[in-house]
Amino acid sequence: MKIIGFWLGLLAFTVVAAGGAHARGPYGSISVGNWKGGAFTNDKDGSFSHCAALVPYQSGIIFVVSVNKDFGWTLGFSHENWKLIPGQAFEIVLTFDGQQPFNVHGAPIDTHLVSVPMPANSSLIAQFRKAKGMTAFTQGQLFQFSLNQTGQLLPSLVNCVESVKKNGISNAGEFAVAIPKPAIAKPVVATTQESGSPQQAYAKTGNQTGTGFVISNNGHVVTNEHVVDGCIGDIQGNLSGEAPVKLRLVSSDETNDLALLQAPSPFKDVATIRDKAIHPGDSVIAIGYPFHGLLTSDFTVTTGIVSSLSGILNDTRYLQISAAVQPGNSGGPLLDNGGQVVGIVAAKLNALKFAKATGNIPENINFAIKTGALRDFLDNSVVSYQTADAKGELKTSDIARDARTFTLLISCTVTEPSESPKKH
Repeated sequence: MKIIGFWLGLLAFTVVAAGGAHARGPYGSISVGNWKGGAFTNDKDGSFSHCAALVPYQSGIIFVVSVNKDFGWTLGFSHENWKLIPGQAFEIVLTFDGQQPFNVHGAPIDTHLVSVPMPANSSLIAQFRKAKGMTAFTQGQLFQFSLNQTGQLLPSLVNCVESVKKNGISNAGEFAVAIPKPAIAKPVVATTQESGSPQQAYAKTGNQTGTGFVISNNGHVVTNEHVVDGCIGDIQGNLSGEAPVKLRLVSSDETNDLALLQAPSPFKDVATIRDKAIHPGDSVIAIGYPFHGLLTSDFTVTTGIVSSLSGILNDTRYLQISAAVQPGNSGGPLLDNGGQVVGIVAAKLNALKFAKATGNIPENINFAIKTGALRDFLDNSVVSYQTADAKGELKTSDIARDARTFTLLISCTVTEPSESPKKH
């Protein structure tokens, strides 16, 4: 859908936010990542009514957040394939960071658009404000939303309302507010008495490794969030046979276990995401660096099939695969038989826990994040990427050769649990 369609959807959403009247706008602007919006007025009398912003997702859904002049919050969802009847009940189940779901009632405004008022001082709005990820189940579909940028968006919407109420709509400008950088903590120097105490805990550090792959022509690399969680100091990325490069963390999504890194300069080759859906029984290849330095310093290649289009407890964000993966494969590309990305290797089922629960030992039950969640994450992070239709089958050796040019070993230093010295 073109950008004009986005604005038409937003203007339609403002019918309810403006108290039943049509609205005009946007005045000024709100630009936070992919979120675009501004201030709106009541078309009947020209008075300020609310501020709103929206973001489109690869799934086809458009997500809108609005704050009215009395600081009441409303969420909006629009999809061009919906055929809604205004006035009918519209049930939505919202889940934030995988916590307790909320059953909410939306109000269809037109055939494609529904609004969800957020009750003031409710746990719902509190969860929304602090969550990093949200899912919405409605119309028989599960939609994924990254909320990483809401930490800047929500204050920007409030600033929009406050600014217009104070300075008037004619003085509307850019309402986005910058997120203050965290203060750098000063090192704490222990005194002689403190450092000599037998109860003093000493922090240990270790090395944490995983896998990532190049996803854009601007040096962006994707991996799992848990691969870089807890990293202190530099995050390093190594293409096979090349010198390591320093990667900076751009954004992360703990809920969907995704992280975006960026190198100081572009890489030569970039992975391509497959446009066509993968099916159960299709062949897949997992590339990664499991047990780096213990088994091998080179990457490994394992093959298998797509066993299921959902993960544990029917989680539709994941593929279940039979390709063998081990610690260190996390964040690596899952490729089809044409060498295109169809997922990100994410987890291996814990065999011991499963055996205790069922009495059976599972074999080859592993999971990968689907490309739909990945594309939503990249769209929300304003990162361009390459897609293509499925192509002809290649030899596994050829796929591995090509993957070597865009698959990286990710490593960093982490702090291990501290232990107090034993008394002798």
